Amino acid sequence: MTAPDGTGELRGQPGPSSAALEVRSAGEVAPEESGGEPGVPVVTDDGAGTADGPDHARRKRHRRTSLIVAVAIVVAAAAGLAATGVLGGDGSDTASDAPSGPAATAKIQRTTLTSTETVDGTLGYGAETTVRAPAGSSSDSGQSQPGGGQAGQGAADSGSGASAGIVTWLPEDGTTIERGESVYKVDQEKVPLLYGSTPFYRTLQDGSEGSDVKMLEENLSKLGYDGFTVDDEYTSTTAAAVEEWQEDLDREETGKVEAGDAVVADGARRVDKTLLSPGDGLSGDILTWTGTERLITVDLDVQYEDSVKEGTTATVTLPDDTSVTAVVSDVGTPSTPSDDSSDKESKTATLPVELTVKDQKKLGRYQAASVDVELKDETRKDVLAVPINALLANSKGGYVIEVVTADGTEYRPVELGMFADNMVEVSGKGITEGLVVGVPE
Repeated sequence: MTAPDGTGELRGQPGPSSAALEVRSAGEVAPEESGGEPGVPVVTDDGAGTADGPDHARRKRHRRTSLIVAVAIVVAAAAGLAATGVLGGDGSDTASDAPSGPAATAKIQRTTLTSTETVDGTLGYGAETTVRAPAGSSSDSGQSQPGGGQAGQGAADSGSGASAGIVTWLPEDGTTIERGESVYKVDQEKVPLLYGSTPFYRTLQDGSEGSDVKMLEENLSKLGYDGFTVDDEYTSTTAAAVEEWQEDLDREETGKVEAGDAVVADGARRVDKTLLSPGDGLSGDILTWTGTERLITVDLDVQYEDSVKEGTTATVTLPDDTSVTAVVSDVGTPSTPSDDSSDKESKTATLPVELTVKDQKKLGRYQAASVDVELKDETRKDVLAVPINALLANSKGGYVIEVVTADGTEYRPVELGMFADNMVEVSGKGITEGLVVGVPE
């Protein structure tokens, strides 16, 4: 294509005036040192090729960005440009065959661009915690598990180290247990779940005071027992309510609450797996459980740490290609890479991230699945941008766009910024808002 000044060279190209565009046949790949993006049309004297240097190796799936999508868009455009001769020819076409301008156009627009990062996530019920037999149950140490509450009922003689009884009932895997419902039974006595943050660690009785007393009374009140004041004092009225509660649990009515008489957790729980069977002595690990709502967990590369904070929204794509909106609900502490491991992934520091989905119905019937999580990576406001397929790679390096002027068209070099949403940030001399540019179809 002859430049508007009739010199045969493309106006606005970077470099010395004597450095005309390198002559290449249509479809020929630009040299690796051109720095072109894969699949982007290359402006040469004889047509459009594509740039595909070795430094553009395919990224991992969990590190792909919107640029990968952009590359696919312009691959077909390169062949079309070469075929139509828009970017140049051998001079054999007649004047009537020569195109009068670009096949399609778009305007340079001022906008806000947001890049995204798609990472691997796991749909499930979150981290498992363990319910253990209480202190004094056989040889059990009685240690509670973080987030899982203390272990349940032991023998009446909780400090003797004697056998704590026989497990007579356990819930099925997948069962949801709510406040007041049995976690398990020992010698046919129910061991219920109560909501709170501190396990029962002492005997509570008339005259006891403290936050654990208030937690007990709050639970009794929620379960429908009354006649007492919810505060941090255990009175005779509290003892009377406890006796009613114990009767409903088929337990001895003592009016006292011993350490291990209930399992304490921060809310309803879902049984993941039972570790004992009916007939076993109460000892060690009893069962594992999780939260009751499905959520998404991500081990995020720490380089994307700035992309997440509590309240950040993300788009989650399920295995059936439907998508749901999730919100970051917890950001953990970065892991420490393992120098001894041969596993490459374990040598990379990661940040545990948890996302919740408000509309659980949109998750369908999936109980556990691998999902894609799209996070907002970076946002740039008030930038000039054009469709990505408006870019033309200069065979000598860099990029140009075809600008429509009153006299025809000319090529102007551009500096590239962020790629996002099939758009690319551009800047440079003569690059202004509203300028009309060629966009290959």
